[in-house]
Amino acid sequence: MKFGRSLAAILAVCAAVVVVPRTAAADEWDKRTILTFSQAVEIPGKVLPAGTYVFQLADSLASRHVVQVFDQEGRIVAMMLTNPTARPAAADDTRITFEEQRAGAPFPIKQWFYPGELTGEEFIYPMHTN
Repeated sequence: MKFGRSLAAILAVCAAVVVVPRTAAADEWDKRTILTFSQAVEIPGKVLPAGTYVFQLADSLASRHVVQVFDQEGRIVAMMLTNPTARPAAADDTRITFEEQRAGAPFPIKQWFYPGELTGEEFIYPMHTN
């Protein structure tokens, strides 16, 4: 039964949050991606209100798994460590996956995949206790 609830929650997330990705063509190094959310979403340690944001990898040779998030005015909103993740097939567009939503909370972003890539970034959240 738990699997059925999880599947229903995932489908609800897909229906409830509209993500409109746009990718700047010349940004292969930093994976710069412009995302517009129709509802508030959560990233580790922060809630992003509905709006447009830029997600990109930090310009670091030490780690390729640091994601920066900027608002529409170019101000940094967050910077976080991520884990590398993989998918079985690449897609031609940006893909965002979401965690299951807790009651009354915004949808937490789970993974971010840049177009044409098999690998992406998985966001790291603290453990929640009930």
